[in-house]
Amino acid sequence: MEVALHVQSCRNTVLNEINPLKIKPFVGVFPTRRPNMFSQFIHKDSMVVGVSHQIIASSDFSSRRRRKYVNARSKHAAPKGYLPKPNNQRRMGEDLKGSKVKEYVSSNQNGIDTKFIVDQVHKAEMEKDIGALIDDVSMEEHLWKEQVEAKIHKQEMEEKLRKQDMDEFLRKKATKAKIRKQQVDRLVIENVLRNEKVFSYPEVLRPDRGIEIFLNKNASTLINETDVLIIGAFNDWRYKSFTEKLSKTHLTGEWWSCKIHVPKEAYKIDFVFFNGKDVYENNDMKDFWVPVEGGMGAVEFEELLLEEKRQDLEKLAKEEAEMEKQKEEEREIEAEKAASETDRAEARAQVNKRREKLEQVLNKTAKSFDNLWYIEPNEFKGKDTVRLYYNKGLGPLAKVKDLWIHGGYNNWQDGLSYVTKLVKAEENNGDWWYVDVFVPTRALLLDWVFADAPPQHAIVYDNDLQNDFHAIVPASMPQDLYWEEEERIIYKKLHDERKLREEETRAKAQKTQRMKAETKRRSMKTFLLSQKNIVYTEPLDVQAREPVTVFYNPANSVLNGKPEIWFRCSFNRWTHRIGLLPPQKMLPADDGLHVKISVKVPLDAYMMDFVFSDRESDDGAFDNKNGMDYHIPVFGGVAKEPPMHIVHIAVEMAPIAKVGGLADVVTSLSRAVQDLNHQVDIILPKYDCLKLSNVKKLGFHRSYFWGGTEIKVWLGEVEGLSVYFLEPQNGLFWAGCIYGCRNDEERFRFFSHAALEFLLQRGSLPDVIHCHDWSSAPVAWLLKDHYMHHSLGKASVVFTIHNLEFGAHLIGKAMAYADKATTVSPTYSHEVAGNPVIAPHLHKFHGILNGIDPDIWDPYNDKFLPVSYSADNVVEGKRAAKEALQHKLGLKKADLPLVGIITRLTHQKGIHLIKHAIWRTLDRGGQVVLLGSAPDPSIQNDFVNLASQLHSLHNERARLCLTFDEPLSHLIYAGADFILVPSIFEPCGLTQLTAMRYGSVPIVRKTGGLYDTVFDVDDDKDRAQSQGLKPNGFSFEVADIAGVDYAINRAISGWYDGRDWFNSLCKLVMEQDWSWNRPALDYLELYHATRK
Repeated sequence: MEVALHVQSCRNTVLNEINPLKIKPFVGVFPTRRPNMFSQFIHKDSMVVGVSHQIIASSDFSSRRRRKYVNARSKHAAPKGYLPKPNNQRRMGEDLKGSKVKEYVSSNQNGIDTKFIVDQVHKAEMEKDIGALIDDVSMEEHLWKEQVEAKIHKQEMEEKLRKQDMDEFLRKKATKAKIRKQQVDRLVIENVLRNEKVFSYPEVLRPDRGIEIFLNKNASTLINETDVLIIGAFNDWRYKSFTEKLSKTHLTGEWWSCKIHVPKEAYKIDFVFFNGKDVYENNDMKDFWVPVEGGMGAVEFEELLLEEKRQDLEKLAKEEAEMEKQKEEEREIEAEKAASETDRAEARAQVNKRREKLEQVLNKTAKSFDNLWYIEPNEFKGKDTVRLYYNKGLGPLAKVKDLWIHGGYNNWQDGLSYVTKLVKAEENNGDWWYVDVFVPTRALLLDWVFADAPPQHAIVYDNDLQNDFHAIVPASMPQDLYWEEEERIIYKKLHDERKLREEETRAKAQKTQRMKAETKRRSMKTFLLSQKNIVYTEPLDVQAREPVTVFYNPANSVLNGKPEIWFRCSFNRWTHRIGLLPPQKMLPADDGLHVKISVKVPLDAYMMDFVFSDRESDDGAFDNKNGMDYHIPVFGGVAKEPPMHIVHIAVEMAPIAKVGGLADVVTSLSRAVQDLNHQVDIILPKYDCLKLSNVKKLGFHRSYFWGGTEIKVWLGEVEGLSVYFLEPQNGLFWAGCIYGCRNDEERFRFFSHAALEFLLQRGSLPDVIHCHDWSSAPVAWLLKDHYMHHSLGKASVVFTIHNLEFGAHLIGKAMAYADKATTVSPTYSHEVAGNPVIAPHLHKFHGILNGIDPDIWDPYNDKFLPVSYSADNVVEGKRAAKEALQHKLGLKKADLPLVGIITRLTHQKGIHLIKHAIWRTLDRGGQVVLLGSAPDPSIQNDFVNLASQLHSLHNERARLCLTFDEPLSHLIYAGADFILVPSIFEPCGLTQLTAMRYGSVPIVRKTGGLYDTVFDVDDDKDRAQSQGLKPNGFSFEVADIAGVDYAINRAISGWYDGRDWFNSLCKLVMEQDWSWNRPALDYLELYHATRK
């Protein structure tokens, strides 16, 4: 079938070229709109005669009759778009193509009326349209009927299937109920015969299913109770508790039951019965339980609980962080309010002060002065320019050549505001000069003096006899308004300056915290690598819930040469819930030196503990690190190490009662251990010479009686530590000094015993009591002799030797009683091992390095330095410090190697080597600064004479300051290139550690702690690497001139020959951590070892 579409040639219609369409020319007549039932009323003028094109679609549209729709249009409205040509049944077709068309055209041309012909054509087409519409409706009714019938049939089939399914379900349910009843009845009989009062159904319990629990009430303690309830939980009472009420069943006897849903995480259900009050049936205190089979095991459940705990901890930490953030914001808001009020008060005070002074001047000021000066015009205001005349001949400037004015406003409020040269006036009456002056908007008063030159070069002044000249601005702004604006200006200035300071302080504090965190991270890494020659792990940072491989080198241990190595491990200092893991045989590693073993770390581990042996059984040889065991911290776990309670009993503490290094150790070690989340207290005598200004929150705590006297106890805070001060009323510590009394031994023995008695009477239960040197050595044996049968006797004792020169007998006795003993460096512990008071106790004697306090010695926050610096800008910071040091001491400002010496001048410190080093440094063209004093007058006088000689011969390059000066010591540490420590012996030494903190390179003798902390750049590369460090200084062995020259010459040559290398060395030593971070970890290991 072809469908023709007429396109009128008179329209600007563009047809796309579409393949199925063909266009044929057509000549004839067609209506301008689709024919319909109203066609007979069409106007004759609506007919269009012309050329059209016939578009024929090749598709067969006759296969499906389309329903026709008629859109209403206004009369004579022209159709839009294409009009379909009538089909073969209804179109004019052959009639119009044939004689009728020709006749119509002919008749029209001859003037014949065509209305009849048009009406007939439209009527025929209308009848055909109505017939087609009826056919369409009949077809659609038939299709709709078929669809309804199909839908009804489908619903009937679905209902039939549902009924069949329900019947099957009910049949199975009935069968299941029948089987259940038979099984339950059987279980009732069996349990009655066995005298069992409880059973469950089903007999085999599966996870994520239901269980019904039955109780024979008559056989239980609840026989006379009205109500019966069950209370229980899963997995040994650790998971999802429940309480349900039981109901009486249909079973023979008094069987009661309830249903419980078993979670998928369960491996066991635990329960008891009760009456809802106080009567229980708990299986004779053993509880009832039923195993759950085919589900999660106890180990997996433990992991589940730990994971839930981890998630809870993360959530809690996030919530706490958010709360802390909110609190911090609130604190900042309150602090800002208070600071703003302070700024306003300060602005108000400044305004009142300025106003008072200005009003005093205003009251004395005139418009002119006795033919000496005047202003034109007389009346002026802000923004005006006035001319100021001055009669030079009447003042002290009469003979000067040039004349200048130095001026300001409002009683010099903003200082010197303008400087201008005066011009000579043409007036004949006097030597008059003038200058034009601009009057600021807010000026109330003009201020000036006259001079013979600008400020930098002026010699002669006329300042009105030191009163200065002033002139009132006649038409100035109202004073009240001026002072209101002035107060606002001052407030804004104060506010902006304060905010800038706060931002700088905040940024500096944040950087300090970042540097501290990074330093701690490096320290932990060094700690983990410190025993790499024997044992190490991969990864180095052991993570909870992850596998770790332990590598062990038996050749460097007591198991050298053993054919087999066995690994014995647990966690959390041997207290973990899983207990001791079975011994595992270690396998050879790829390097041929180590053996290795892999272990899965539990999620609740915070410490990994292990030892090595040469066989699987317990009767072999062991490497347990000399009784300390090997311990590696675990990160990322849900469990945290329980805090210990450590009490230091000491007679010194920095900065309130300091004589020597003991005071620094007590304070700094305590702070470092407290920072690791342990509780630390200090007990100290309350001397009458304490520096109480450094004690915060000092107050009376309590008093007790012991030793025949009342002892008052005061509690305060020193450097963030809780300190208990004991003040016996017998006056033992009202001597005006710490040491130096004839009865020092008696005083400190009394204090040691009184401290233990205080702990006992207070009810304290410390884990560790740490005593120091001969002065508190009696604590060790007094605890064991007098308090072992008290709760206090459970504490272990650690004793530290700081100085062996005093109280050897007391030290020896404390060594015998202490659980563990230490001294202040590993090398010094070896050097004194032969001492008769130490030798018998080497098995419990350990050397642990001291550290320095990074908050006290901090070049980034040091108020005594001209420029703050860190490792990132060490070169610039030290250059500024050196220039400041040279200026302060009157040395030549020059780029020369500078050697600093900060020491007590005693024979122990190698004073003969110090003298030689001074001369040697000067010979090499360097500068020398010494700070220190001698307790021995003869040594002090010797150095006074040396200072006089050096200051005379080398005044620009040598300076000896023979006193104690803490600010100067900070400047020397920062400004020096090298710090010399040539000690004959040195238990630890803090000078070289402080020097490196400030980026100064140490030059030391290899002894004691100096050997443990300074690694020669030429000779100690391997030794440094074994400690996880890099070489950091210069050292010598023999305490003679040649040894000093060996170190000094290499150091100064390195400075001259390789400045880039030397600067990188300064940066390296600053990045090494010599604080208490690492020693605190070592002491914690020792504390734990005493409690094993």
